[in-house]
Amino acid sequence: MRWLRTFGEVVRSGLTIEETRLEPLLALRTAAGVAIVIGSTLWLVSPAYAASAALGAFSAGGATFQRTWRPRKVIALGAGAGLALSTFVGYLAAGRLVTFLPLLAVWAFAAGMAWALGSTAGIVAATTVGSMLVTITLPTSVGRALEHAGVIALGGVTQAVLILLFPIRRWGAHRDALADALAAVADYARRLRHDPTAPFEPEPLMTARDAAAVTPSQARTRPPVLHGPRGLAERILPVVAALADPDVGAPAEGPGRDRARELLDAAAVVLDAAARTVRRGTPAEVPAATAEVLHIDEEHEVLEGPARQAAERLVELLCEVLEIAGCGGARDDKTPTPHGPASAQFLVRPTMLRLLPVVVREVRPELRRDSPVIRHAVRLAAVATLGYLIASRLPLNHGYWAPIASVMVMRPDFHRTYARAVARLAGTLAGVALATGMVRALGPDAHVFGALAVVSAALSYTLIRTGYAYSQCFTAAYVVFLLGMGGQAWEQTVPERVVLTLIGGALAMLAYVVFPAWETPRLPGRLADWLAANGRYAAAVLRSHAEPTREHRADMRRALLASREARAAWQEAYEQARQEPVRPRGLTSREAEEAEEALKGFDRAAMVMESHVPRADSRFGPEAERLAEAVEADTAQAAVDVREHRNPDWGRVEDALHAWEGAAGDRSPVLRRGAQLQKRALEDLTAAVSRTPLERDIGSAREEQRMRAAVTAEDDGSGPGHRGG
Repeated sequence: MRWLRTFGEVVRSGLTIEETRLEPLLALRTAAGVAIVIGSTLWLVSPAYAASAALGAFSAGGATFQRTWRPRKVIALGAGAGLALSTFVGYLAAGRLVTFLPLLAVWAFAAGMAWALGSTAGIVAATTVGSMLVTITLPTSVGRALEHAGVIALGGVTQAVLILLFPIRRWGAHRDALADALAAVADYARRLRHDPTAPFEPEPLMTARDAAAVTPSQARTRPPVLHGPRGLAERILPVVAALADPDVGAPAEGPGRDRARELLDAAAVVLDAAARTVRRGTPAEVPAATAEVLHIDEEHEVLEGPARQAAERLVELLCEVLEIAGCGGARDDKTPTPHGPASAQFLVRPTMLRLLPVVVREVRPELRRDSPVIRHAVRLAAVATLGYLIASRLPLNHGYWAPIASVMVMRPDFHRTYARAVARLAGTLAGVALATGMVRALGPDAHVFGALAVVSAALSYTLIRTGYAYSQCFTAAYVVFLLGMGGQAWEQTVPERVVLTLIGGALAMLAYVVFPAWETPRLPGRLADWLAANGRYAAAVLRSHAEPTREHRADMRRALLASREARAAWQEAYEQARQEPVRPRGLTSREAEEAEEALKGFDRAAMVMESHVPRADSRFGPEAERLAEAVEADTAQAAVDVREHRNPDWGRVEDALHAWEGAAGDRSPVLRRGAQLQKRALEDLTAAVSRTPLERDIGSAREEQRMRAAVTAEDDGSGPGHRGG
């Protein structure tokens, strides 16, 4: 039952239309690159040669639509070079299975390991495997193989030149990432008006930080508006949380709460204006009433104590944001140069020529048996070679379609692999049917088929972000038109492509069943990693309170970033585990949700405490230092306990707080209250993950029973989705 229900969700996911902003100008420019390659090779050489050359141009163009912060022209050149190299190396080993199959296995394994560098690297690497499988059947000599490799690389060069000559929204992705971060903080401020303890999802800030990393050459040309707002958003986030919190900020009711709501609403308006400025590059209007709210009257201000401090700090930061929104860019800061001390003023991204150490550093941790990346690489290598062997034994031409279908749909996780397999089959059927009807109606004409191939490529690029099935529909039509342009009879190619795509998709789905990489059993480890990272962040905040030095602030920032990465890893793993057809092991869905809420509360308390870190002239606080050591030690031990399914204990934290209760001259009630909130969150975590031996034995059975009840409720129409008509 679980597999049937999961497969139904997979089908819905694979055929879902994703709501996203279309980019027709980008699609038109990329399709123009395909048209240039097809037209020139049709005119200068032959239709068959144009068909093979167009595959390289299409793949290199598709690579530029992947989400990456490097310049698109660099991605196009890199993809073209990889496609050309795989084509030439594949031809040298082609002709005998004893030489080609080992090469294919090694190449596919390397393409799978490329996922350690990110999704863009993994997808581009997978296209090189497809290029190797397709074009090795075309050349007849080493010289011709070099020619084909050169033409494929020329496709990447053509796309890069068009990007250089006709830039569209240059720095647009970076602007969107920063604007989304500002808008996320604005939305958080609005939510705090109604829910003062609402959690904040840091993903937009993480994405903005990733986008802010640039190479030295990019740093010289980056727009000034992209320099400062991210740091402001990072500093505003804990301040609005501290202002809204009823324990350490504004009172829960009364004039103070009304004043806090006014300030939070004004912060949201100002941040939204800054987001519009960053996204469009033009000044944004801020209502005069909002600016009036940001004025703090020294005599009649109703906020007092820590709430007053948070309000003053918020107004100070929002004035800087107003300056950005009003002038359409950052203040008169100089763009940092990549040499000397200024190089520390921007996040450095290595250039393409210096990526080798980065690749080694990212791949090395994945070389372990339980790594999802290496398991994906093994699956990819096995399926590619097995698919090629099976297809070569079938009485069908173009047997490479089966392994290509497998390679292009496989992902490191179960849900995306199955969803893309379903989407590819559905898109292929629709695209082949559409293209076949047009081929029959128009008859054999290489130039007409070339034009239709370009139109199909443009539509595929346009729909590339609306869903894999819809983009794949026009990709399949593109391939049919290319084969028709090359002289292939549609009566043979169309049924073959459908059958071989079905075989390839089935192999990809079967591979995940035989050699899975389930996230469900790894959830306790992910939760433990997040707990330990949160503990280090909380300890760093406490040490900054105890002794506010520059070194401690730097440690606090590094710990915060590590905590966000661990939280993102947990959330990604949890979302994947919810979509897997396996029984929960060690951590049921309900326990995972409760543990997540507890750790969010712990993280939020640390963030509130961060907003009140004193200045450098503050005196030393021994109580905070002792509590920092206790928090770090207890969370590190608790992480081990969670990983090994033992009940965590917070004895050191309790002792440190008890000693603090008896200390004289407590100078930081906010810090004390934040520490108590953290203690409460840790107790909630214990309640979420602690179970008696009997509960540990029957926990999975209860979860299974709960899931069956939910399925039954859905089937008989009594579930939440059917209520209220």
